[in-house]
This record gives sequence, structure tokens and C-alpha cells, in this order.
Amino acid sequence: MQEHSKADPQTTGNLSYDAIVIGSGISGGWAAKELCEQGLKTLVLERGRNVEHNKDYPTATMDPWQFKHRGAMTKAFLNENPLISRAAGFGEDDAHFFIKDKDHPYIQEKPFDWIRGYQVGGKSLIWGRACQRWSKYEFENPARFGYGLAWPISYDDVAPWYSHVEKFIGVCGNKDGIEAMPDGEFLPPFDMNCVQEVISKKVSENYPDRHLVHARWAHITKPNQIHIDQGRSKCQARNLCMRGCPFGGYFSSVSSTIPWAKKTGNLTVRPFSVVHSIIYDEKLGKATGVKVIDTNTKEVIEYKARIIFMNASALNTTLILLNSTSARFPNGLGNDNGLLGKYVAFQNYRASVTATMDGFLDKYYFGRNPTELILANYRNLHKQETDYKGGFTTFMGAYRAQRPSETANGEIGGEYKDSLTEPGGWQVYMYLQGETVPKETNHVRLSKDQKDQWGIPLLVTSVEYDDNDERMIQDFLTQTGEMMEKAGCKNIEKHENKQAPGLDIHEMGGVRMGKDPKTSLLNKWNQLHLCKNVFVTDGACMTTTGNQSPSILYMALTARAATYAVSEIKKGNL
Repeated sequence: MQEHSKADPQTTGNLSYDAIVIGSGISGGWAAKELCEQGLKTLVLERGRNVEHNKDYPTATMDPWQFKHRGAMTKAFLNENPLISRAAGFGEDDAHFFIKDKDHPYIQEKPFDWIRGYQVGGKSLIWGRACQRWSKYEFENPARFGYGLAWPISYDDVAPWYSHVEKFIGVCGNKDGIEAMPDGEFLPPFDMNCVQEVISKKVSENYPDRHLVHARWAHITKPNQIHIDQGRSKCQARNLCMRGCPFGGYFSSVSSTIPWAKKTGNLTVRPFSVVHSIIYDEKLGKATGVKVIDTNTKEVIEYKARIIFMNASALNTTLILLNSTSARFPNGLGNDNGLLGKYVAFQNYRASVTATMDGFLDKYYFGRNPTELILANYRNLHKQETDYKGGFTTFMGAYRAQRPSETANGEIGGEYKDSLTEPGGWQVYMYLQGETVPKETNHVRLSKDQKDQWGIPLLVTSVEYDDNDERMIQDFLTQTGEMMEKAGCKNIEKHENKQAPGLDIHEMGGVRMGKDPKTSLLNKWNQLHLCKNVFVTDGACMTTTGNQSPSILYMALTARAATYAVSEIKKGNL
């Protein structure tokens, strides 16, 4: 893999490629893998620094006492970074994979927490790793029940690509035969602990249409040959994933797709490269390349390619396209209908329920299981049955907390330390991952007067919750509380965290897919309707949000689109 901290003769001497991929995260890594495997000389542009597997995981094997602040951040850091310090999993052990607030500003017209990780591998180094397939209902129901644009593709179009991705990245789970969460190509799941088993059984007994089962996670529990060939091995159940896994136990671009692409000899990776815009040739009627600003030297470089894949993450991809203006497209590339940047959506994580479970004090579990159970969506599948649109999935876990002895004298001394060797009682939690309704008013746009350090207009976010979200939250809290009670839980507490949109890190839309160029930006192959050699396969392409985790869908759509793009090149159509 070639790294360039600034423009050098090798880089400036080779300005033309078959394909350019903008972004090196979950979808960008897959674009690189597929395009390189199929013979295309491919340039991956990453605005952040280079990260190589193992070499650049400085905290991966550190013990808690080796951190200066035992994993916490200083008051000064928290005061300077109120945004990023709210991100799930953020701490002293993985802060190097997040960006500081002041380094990459944006304008919040309405509160929106934009969580970013600028490095080779992007947020694939710090993602949650949940990999449920979307069901047919998530593709069909938004149009069927009138709360979203019709998707130009169906579950059947994506199913073989889900399989393609699952086999390569390694996904653990069970085949449960649940219509709201289709089965896939799975490795064995982690074992449920005793309390999870009991609650799962009680839910089934009391609610025949609800299924609390193993979620599907991008963790290798029993490596197949394809994983061994990648140099990856079994997950060690350390649950330190966001530091970077030296075993390659969970999937990231850095441990999997990018090294795989490198082995083809067709890959060039250029870090420290902020993409300013896509270059459009009006005579040819297509994009011809990408304008890049070197983040260290501020040098402007133009790279050329036959096809361009946009994988910078939903909001940055939208920003780049909005900034890609020309006489033909004065409002952004492909934006004749004025919808670029609109219908931005996200997933609802505002509600959770906690409880305790009596008994089972003679039981424990092995390791630090990095996975949770999932209660597949049971709302509004076959008909509109609630006073809100869409559905939700529920993640669930149970654990034994460390509970110091009540006789210990504060958090100091031998008695306190001895008490930590004995676990406390069982704690149970469930939390919401809800579908939201895409709306034209939820949008991002470019600032007219404020720019970043590279002269690119700042992004303005104007995204908010609505009454539909509030009603879903209340239903989740009611239903989940009742389920926990029937399962035998005690001390049930309901929580509503009031967090701003964006903190879910599942922002989607802005460049949505659709059947009609009048109401969408992309066709069924993720091509811009009006610029066929530009593909968008990250979260920006999403027409609706669904209720399952979206990352594996981005990977499947990327593999599908890349294969189509190569076939179109071979036919002479691109």
C-alpha cells in the first residue's frame, strides 16, 4: 500500500486511474476490494492519516493501569470537545480514532452530533459491528404505508450480495427463521448467558410473535479459510474492539478489505487528501476526475478516472457533491431536481430500559462477550397497527456488575479491593434502534459565507426529531417494560436520554436512490441519474432508514454496484 503524507513524484506522476474511491471506511474498503479484484487500477483517497493493521493500534494490548487517566478523559479535554466526547465507546483508549471538535467544524442550525473518524479505515475501526440483514418489509413498507419513497430495489436484489459480504467479513449468528430479520451465512454465535436464556424463553412464551435471539455480529468465532487467508483469527472475547483488534477478530477495512485489495497490485491509497469536488466535463457529459487538496501542503491535485465511487460517509459525500458545481450543474453534481442534501435521516436511539434479575448468583460467563441479543422488529410488519410509522429493533444484554461490599470504607483500602473480586447481582438492559421518517425539511446544505481550513464551504446541518419519533419512544418503553416484567425482572427503570440526532452514528440519505430522476438522485445501481460514471454506495444513498443496522447493507450495495460498474466498462458504456 502506498502512503503519501504529501504530494511526491510517484503521486503526481500517476494522475490517471481506472477508478477513484473517495473514502476508505466500511463501504470504501469494499469498493476498493471489488474494483481491484476485477482488474481496475484503483486510487483510494482518504482525508485522514494512514492506519495499518496492528502497526497503528497503540493501545490494543494495554492494561487499564497503563493509561494515565485509567481510560477517562481530562476535564480540559471534555470542555474543549463536548461533541466527540459524547460518542459511544469514546475514551482514552481509542481517542486516536476520533477527530477533535475544533479540527473539523460544521454549523448546527439544529442540534446534530456529527461523529467522524478520519483515517484509513474510517469508522470501520470504531463501529458497533451489528450486521442484521434488512427484511423485505424494510424495503417495501415505507412506500406501502406512505411514509417514504419506493426503493428501486428489493430484498431479493440484495440477498446474494449480503451472502457475498457475510462470507468474507465473518458474521456470527443463528439461522432463526424470523421474517423480520432474514437468515444469512453465519459462523457460530457466542453463547447466551443464563439470564439471557431465561428472558429469551419468557419472551417467546408470552409473545408468540416476538423473538429474542442472537443478533448477527461481524466477529469471527470459528474462522473459515477465507478469514485465515486474510490473516485474521478468532475473536478473543476481550471486548476492546474500538482500540483496533490485533487478532482481526472483528471486521474493519484495515484488517480485511484494504489489505486484500493491496494484494492484487491494483491499489493505491493516498491519505491526507481532502476531496474538494468532482470534475465534470460538459462536452463528454460525464465526470472525469477528482480535485484534491493535500492536507499538509495545501497543494491542489487533480486525479482522473473512468469511474468514481463516493464513500466518504453520508454527510461528507453529500458535501462533496454539493460543492461539485459547473455550468451544467450549478447547484451540485446531478442536482437538477434540487433534492441533493435533502431527506437526511438517522436512527432513533433515545430510549432504554434497565432492570435487575434475582438469583443465578452461582452463574457467570466466559470472557467479555462483544455481542448482544436482538429482539427483531415486531411492529407494523404486515399492517399499520400503531399510531406511528415504521418499526424498531431492540438490543438486549445481561451481565453481573462489580458491586463493592457495603462495609467497605469508600473506594480505597484492602476491604474495598477484596470486594471487587466478587461479582454483584445480575443487571439487564434493552435499548431502542428505531426507524425514522425521511423528510425534505431534514437537510444539509453548504454555508454561503463560512469555509474550512482548506477553503471548502462548511456543512450546515438542519435535522430534527418529529412526533412520530416521540410516539415510537413511548411504545418502546411501554412494551419493553412489560416484557421485562413478564420475564421476571425487578427494579425496572425506563430512560429517555434526549440525545440529539446524529449521535446514533447512523446518518443516512442526502443522495437517495429511487426509480424516478424527478424524486431521487441515484438509480437502482447507485449511479447518479444524470452522471452515470459516479456511484454513491455509502449511507448517503439510503432511501429510508429501516430499523436494522445499515452498515452491512452499505457493503452489499457497494459490491453489487462495483461489479455492475466493471461490467459496464467492459461493455463500453462507461
